[in-house]
Amino acid sequence: MSGIHSSAVIEDGAVIGKGCVIGPFCIVGPEVVLGQDVVLKSHVVVTGDTHIGDGTVVFPFSVIGEIPQDLKFGGEKTRLRIGKRNRIREHVTMNTGTAGGGGETKIGDDGLFMAGCHIAHDAQVGDRVIVVNSSAIAGHCHIENDVIIGGLCGIHQWVRIGQGAIIGALSMVRNDVVPHGLVMGPRGKLDGLNLVGLKRKGVPRADITALRAAFQMLKDGEGTFHDRAARLSDESDSAYVQQMVAFILGDTDRNFLTPS
Repeated sequence: MSGIHSSAVIEDGAVIGKGCVIGPFCIVGPEVVLGQDVVLKSHVVVTGDTHIGDGTVVFPFSVIGEIPQDLKFGGEKTRLRIGKRNRIREHVTMNTGTAGGGGETKIGDDGLFMAGCHIAHDAQVGDRVIVVNSSAIAGHCHIENDVIIGGLCGIHQWVRIGQGAIIGALSMVRNDVVPHGLVMGPRGKLDGLNLVGLKRKGVPRADITALRAAFQMLKDGEGTFHDRAARLSDESDSAYVQQMVAFILGDTDRNFLTPS
């Protein structure tokens, strides 16, 4: 049975999964779908065409599924899809997409979105992502799996952040970040690799060594940044290096943060 507090407002059409708990003074809109065992603590607003996956917990005063903060938005039908087992803390905002950005904002599974952070329209956020307090991910960003974004960071629109990268607190990230990169500084610079994260995940020593050599090549090799990446494709058989190469050579609307 679902537990719905008497003060909550559940509009006609909302789909509430088995085992959901909806606390005091929550509002759930008519197009919302909550999976099984979703918890809305209290004073949570979930609106728009928004689906929230099984086991996700949303803490007080979050607003999930409101329209984009984009002056080009004209009221078109767009959506927000949130995966399973996420923890969405107090005062978090997540917006639906825009027609110009594909119409969908998407959040993966097992994320932690700390108090006051913002996920803008059309952002694509992977699994096991951590966004620390008061950080903002702008429109159209792609954040791959296992990324950590420190507190009070800003991620510029259209930026891609590769798998396993870590962004230090108080950084403004204006360009793409390679997988497993380490970014630090008020105007973020690529300052190395996320070695702590790689070791915690049990990445083999040989792959870490290969990544360090690849990073050094990207930093000091001849030619442009893309030229160096293309050479790495032929020179390393490490799957982690090949992942980095594919990311660099992939389509993007931004330049890259390059090694300082």
